[in-house]
Amino acid sequence: MALVSRIPSISPYSRATQLRKIRSFGLNPVCCINYASHSSSPFTEKHSIERYQRDSWIYKNELEQSGSCPILPDPSYVRDYDIALQLPELKKMLHVLKEKRESEGGCDKKGPGNVFLVGTGPGDPELLTVKALRVIQNADLLLYDRLVSNEVLDSVGPDGRLLYVGKTAGYHSRTQEEIHELLLSFAEAGANVVRLKGGDPLVFGRGGEEMDFLQQKGIQVKVIPGITAASGISAELGIPLTHRGIANSVLFLTGHSRKGGADPLFVAENAAEPDSTLVVYMGLSTLPSLASKLIHHGLPTDTPAVAIERGTTPQQRVVFAELKNLADEIVSHRLESPTLIIIGKVVALSPLWPHSAEETPILVETNSSTNTLQ
Repeated sequence: MALVSRIPSISPYSRATQLRKIRSFGLNPVCCINYASHSSSPFTEKHSIERYQRDSWIYKNELEQSGSCPILPDPSYVRDYDIALQLPELKKMLHVLKEKRESEGGCDKKGPGNVFLVGTGPGDPELLTVKALRVIQNADLLLYDRLVSNEVLDSVGPDGRLLYVGKTAGYHSRTQEEIHELLLSFAEAGANVVRLKGGDPLVFGRGGEEMDFLQQKGIQVKVIPGITAASGISAELGIPLTHRGIANSVLFLTGHSRKGGADPLFVAENAAEPDSTLVVYMGLSTLPSLASKLIHHGLPTDTPAVAIERGTTPQQRVVFAELKNLADEIVSHRLESPTLIIIGKVVALSPLWPHSAEETPILVETNSSTNTLQ
């Protein structure tokens, strides 16, 4: 199995070495439930109580030995130590799956399992497709990202096992290569593996990389599309991404810089087209630079724009402003990730857009289940 042979090499520290390091610092392992709860977030936050409660099966070996779920206080060792704790149960699950396949007629006859790349939408569980729900409820193992909402994860079947593989700025619980190996190993063992991603798996979700890797290894991959954040959130606010006579095209941009820093990864000169709608994913930190470049390339400074934090969830917050002011207003209102940004004349078509320039910028907090102002 790929997982059994390769996963141990992921961590540069053995379990014994890590435990020695803990003791050398005079630190005791800390139970995960001592970490602050992130129950106000609709998504999975790193080291939150909710994450460890949801994934408790993977720490069974450690819980039986110590009665706690240890996480190192020193963040430089958290990731490696966390993975080391997970290995015994991951290997055990692989062994059980392999034995099950052999008892049902042998590995060669049955062939590998399937991997489903499933989009879960922007956050509202009612935007999940019927097909996605069926696959989620019948999965053996589900590898989920940070932006899969807690309510969607509650729909996992009784026999499904959840494993968090999310990434946040400064902390990747698993590297992309490690995720590839997990998917491959469990598929080779005959499992129905579901890779859960927020939004749509093939829109800034790295689903294409996972699909390509698995297909090269002979694993069948099925993609179940989800409602991408651009569509779901714009609909929530009553913003048409295209509109005759106002916007004849829409462009999705990533605000991520491949090497970090304040510059967007790429801004094409034609992104400043006034008759187009721009939707920026992951653009909080790079918006000042992006807005400057768009204005430099000719986009009017008073172009309507909006930033939406945690769109379509009960915690949704929305800031409307003209392009020239949007970055400052995001800072002023302390919007956090995930935040989607929409720029273009269609933003002014939203019923929430202020009707006079003197009223901008404004902060709107909405209840996404009823779409009413609070």
